[in-house]
Amino acid sequence: MRRGVHCLAIGAMLVFLFLAGCMRLGPDFHSPRLGFKIPDSYRQEGTGTPGKPPGDRWWQTFADPELDRLVEEALKHNLDIQKATARILELKSRLVQTHAGRLPSLGLQAEAGREKRQIIGFVPGMSLVSRTDTHAISFPASFELDLWGRLARAEEAARADILSAEETRRTIAQGIVAETITLYFQVIGLERQIEIAERSVENFRRRLSLVEHRYERGLTSLLNLRQARRALAQTEALLPELYRELGLAQHRISLLVGRYPELGVPSKQRELYLENLEPVPTGLPSQLLLRRPDIRAAEAQLRSLNAMIGVAKASRFPKIALTGNLGYASEALTEVLRHDSELWSIALGIVQPLFDGGALKAGQRVAEARYAQGLAQYAKTVLTAFAEVESALLTRKKQMERREKILGLLEETRAMEELTEARYQRGLVDYLAVLDARAARFQAERDLVLVDLALVTNRVTLHRALGGGWADPGRGTVDGH
Repeated sequence: MRRGVHCLAIGAMLVFLFLAGCMRLGPDFHSPRLGFKIPDSYRQEGTGTPGKPPGDRWWQTFADPELDRLVEEALKHNLDIQKATARILELKSRLVQTHAGRLPSLGLQAEAGREKRQIIGFVPGMSLVSRTDTHAISFPASFELDLWGRLARAEEAARADILSAEETRRTIAQGIVAETITLYFQVIGLERQIEIAERSVENFRRRLSLVEHRYERGLTSLLNLRQARRALAQTEALLPELYRELGLAQHRISLLVGRYPELGVPSKQRELYLENLEPVPTGLPSQLLLRRPDIRAAEAQLRSLNAMIGVAKASRFPKIALTGNLGYASEALTEVLRHDSELWSIALGIVQPLFDGGALKAGQRVAEARYAQGLAQYAKTVLTAFAEVESALLTRKKQMERREKILGLLEETRAMEELTEARYQRGLVDYLAVLDARAARFQAERDLVLVDLALVTNRVTLHRALGGGWADPGRGTVDGH
């Protein structure tokens, strides 16, 4: 009966103090206010449907099975993504540790001993020997009463850290996917440039052969022969650099997908999909706050820093700990669990720093200063996101204008080459004019490849800036859908 009363009293005290621990010092988190106004629409709008964000697995817009396979391989095997995933597992384990601090701890302690003592008697030369056996088993327990919410705020910060790490992993996946696609198109662009250069080399070789025959028959000058050889040498000199850039791009792709660096043989490439691409998707600027994982990661980090203010503030208040012990002790092992062998204890301890030189107060100010830094970083992240979208839209607009100019230039260089060749055959211009016209056409073809590449990679940049359509590594689909 007495044991039941003791347990009931202890239980009632624990419940009361646990309920009292629902208080949480420090500010509650609220979505931060930005120091600038978000416009109703982007200054540089796209041509897609307003309010339509990029879809899941958006890279399938390019209708390239090889690209789809490469992206899936990068999401599965990229080492940076694997590292970010391991970071999440670490933070989840830390959350378990933090949460454990809010729960009572219970232990098991068992002891067995024998003591021998020699007692000198009153009769000279005689003594008594005393042997004592001890057996004890007990269950020590302790519990910190979180009256001010210090442990609760620490757990809140730990949960926010996990959320920030998960969004950071998605941000890393964004970068990996975008870089993989960009490099894939760079390889295509380089292979197209190599194809143009090799075709030009072959053309210059045929022309050189004709000039050599004309020179041997005395129909042209040594200057024309030298000019033809110079044009061929200049074009041939481009190929080693193009092959080097191609190899480096292929090596970087291998690294992204977790493979040993590989080199592939250039293949004949089709156009860079520009004619088949859908219009640029657009959306309201406020959607970025919901879609971009780097913004969500920054907000989660801000939540964690806000909770740490509460931890620092609560640390300035008394720490209250409840300790107890329930067990049995007896000289005979067979009697150790008897009722009359019972022992118990309970204690309440309070620790309050009286003088620390202002360390705890300074700790709170440190937490508040870190929150202010996080707030500035959050605002910068949001502003940077908007700038990336606006810049990508502006770049696309100007690159489209440039492409139209280059198409016109290419048409003119082809016509100029035909005209110059005809005039040369009639002896109206020298061979240098033919070579210049041919080189201009070759450069215009390369410029068209480069502007096509810029437009395709700009589409990748724009999708990333809009924050849509990114697979969540570990689940294989976008945002787990």
